[in-house]
Amino acid sequence: MVATDHSVMTLPTGVVSLAVGAATDIGTVRRVNEDSFVAAAPVFLVADGMGGHARGDRASQAVARVFTESIGRGGPTTVEAVFSAIRAANLAVRDDSAQDAAEVGLSGTTLTGVALVHTADGGANWLVFNIGDSRVYAWDGRAVRQITVDHSVVQEMVDAGMITAEDAERHPERNVITRAIGANDLVEPDVWLMPAIGRQVFVICSDGLTKELSDLEIAQVLADTAQDGDGSVDASAERLVQQAVAHGGRDNVTAVVLDARMPQDDEPEASASPAGAADLDDTQPRR
Repeated sequence: MVATDHSVMTLPTGVVSLAVGAATDIGTVRRVNEDSFVAAAPVFLVADGMGGHARGDRASQAVARVFTESIGRGGPTTVEAVFSAIRAANLAVRDDSAQDAAEVGLSGTTLTGVALVHTADGGANWLVFNIGDSRVYAWDGRAVRQITVDHSVVQEMVDAGMITAEDAERHPERNVITRAIGANDLVEPDVWLMPAIGRQVFVICSDGLTKELSDLEIAQVLADTAQDGDGSVDASAERLVQQAVAHGGRDNVTAVVLDARMPQDDEPEASASPAGAADLDDTQPRR
């Protein structure tokens, strides 16, 4: 499945052009695709239903539905609207799984993405949000940089110095996440603000992609697509998914590629920061 969307928004600081492509595949092992995505301005996200749990596909679909219904299109949204959508999505997943939890157990899903938000001063920022081990990357034309931090057992072990990042890729608990939509009554996302300036390219993906492709391989696919003269976002997303499936496709694979262009091309490179909004958690982004 491949989806594309192109839109233009007029902001007080100028005009932003947004092009997004998305692709998803069931992979070579799973019987159901439990991944869902939203690829329409101003919100771009991926939700990965928890493998081994009942109705993971319905959980991720509920997240996509809540965001689509609660956040209007045509212009930037707000930080508060994104937080409200996250809370509503958590409630929707819990309500759905509670109907027959005694028979089939609870369902859940990861959630990660970016949203174009406006601030009180009229400026525009990207709000990056994450719950679980799906990821958001930024691509500068050469390398990708992981912005989000995985909520997983192995990531906690890496942070504690117990194992290396290479060990984490082979660890028997590498699929165990520590936060998820639907897991608890209250959900706690990690969030960061990034100024919307110049040209910015984001890759939003489920762990079905990162299980099969390294950061270097993801960057190489994006560079090859651009070099081949087929640098459209839909081609980039499709090639990323195809590569992951070709490398094994042990899980569902989803990639959303967003290319955002503001008129301030001479601005310095944007960096992720928890600063800039009083109600944002003081979380630390991946550097």
